[in-house]
Amino acid sequence: MFVELKNIKKVFFNGDKPIEILKGVELKVEKGEKIAIVGPSGSGKTTLLNIIGTIDKPTSGEILFNGVSIDYQDDEKLSFFRRKKIGFVFQFYHLLPELNVFENLIIPGLIEGLSWSEIERTAKELLEKLRLIPKKDARIYTLSGGERQKLAIGRALFLKPELLLADEPTGNLDPESAKEIINLFLELNQELGITLILVTHNMEIAKKMDKVYLLKEGFLVEYNRL
Repeated sequence: MFVELKNIKKVFFNGDKPIEILKGVELKVEKGEKIAIVGPSGSGKTTLLNIIGTIDKPTSGEILFNGVSIDYQDDEKLSFFRRKKIGFVFQFYHLLPELNVFENLIIPGLIEGLSWSEIERTAKELLEKLRLIPKKDARIYTLSGGERQKLAIGRALFLKPELLLADEPTGNLDPESAKEIINLFLELNQELGITLILVTHNMEIAKKMDKVYLLKEGFLVEYNRL
């Protein structure tokens, strides 16, 4: 099993009052699978995605990647694992406006200390795949919402992650741009074999995935079993 969650619980505190957001989430994801997580606002979808991505830690429970349990005690190893294995795509892009398209795209490669030749080669491949070659030197403010999200996806893919996590990636887009971005995710999943876990409010988008899960009242249930 590529990703496995066992009895994941997450408790936040409002003063002294505990609020249990996740009450025992179970999930198994095969390598190359694409799944969607849906649910009401405030149900904990983003919290769950952050836990899967090791950005956040569960209060209790266990997460395994390729059968190996995540060690939350070693921050250096956790950071290395996150950079190498996981790509993140968010609703609000998180691009740097002072940098152009190419400069935003290559940030992960610079942080990782890749050679300049490797950075240039990877950037060229991604810009071609994302159909952003004409925008290579453009400033961020000149891009459409769809182009900004494409760039954010390219940045998430720069270090060739095995798992791509997307949190409402079409939430700020018009229907046509949203359709283009979802088709891009499907293409990446099929061509590169990237495992995709996507959080969305849009059931039409969710139904394009292999499986749909509903997060409600702290538990995750496969949607087609409801």
